[in-house]
Amino acid sequence: MITGELKNRIDGLWDVFAAGGLVNPLDVIEQVTYLMFIHDLDDTDNLRSKEAVMLGLPHKSIFADEVLIGDRKVDGKQLKWSVFHDYDAGRMYSVMQEFVFPFIKNLGGKDSGYSKYMADAIFKIPTPLMLSKIVDAMDKMYELMEKNPDDNKGDLYEYLLNKISQSGVNGQFRTPRHIIKMMVELMQPK
Repeated sequence: MITGELKNRIDGLWDVFAAGGLVNPLDVIEQVTYLMFIHDLDDTDNLRSKEAVMLGLPHKSIFADEVLIGDRKVDGKQLKWSVFHDYDAGRMYSVMQEFVFPFIKNLGGKDSGYSKYMADAIFKIPTPLMLSKIVDAMDKMYELMEKNPDDNKGDLYEYLLNKISQSGVNGQFRTPRHIIKMMVELMQPK
């Protein structure tokens, strides 16, 4: 359950979206989810790298030295949350819009589940300053969540979904079709 300072941070993040003109709760949740995915990709890659070093095994980062995005080769390290979150607002926005978002949409190649189900994903954050404020707010949220190793991400998502009913959208949540298809394909229910 989300309480205290973490709840206040999430509410503050919601306010940043509203002040920037993104007021549709589904859009806010979608953008937060994409940003959490980007953050967690970096965390997972860093963890795998540390484990590989500890075990003396090779590790090939998804953020390789050069990453092909469209027809452009870019330094993969700048796609890492832990790197771009320190950029100034303009550069961060440019990197996110031009490289990071297209990178996650095509993760694993053109025929991967990611690219198939992320094809309709749209980066909707309208300004560099807004993105910078969101990234800063999310960094603080993650710091708080690390202090309590429970299912914070599940609780956070549930709290965000609760915002929909508070926003007068009939209290119902519509999971986008591409997310449903990806979940079914990955889980392969019998």
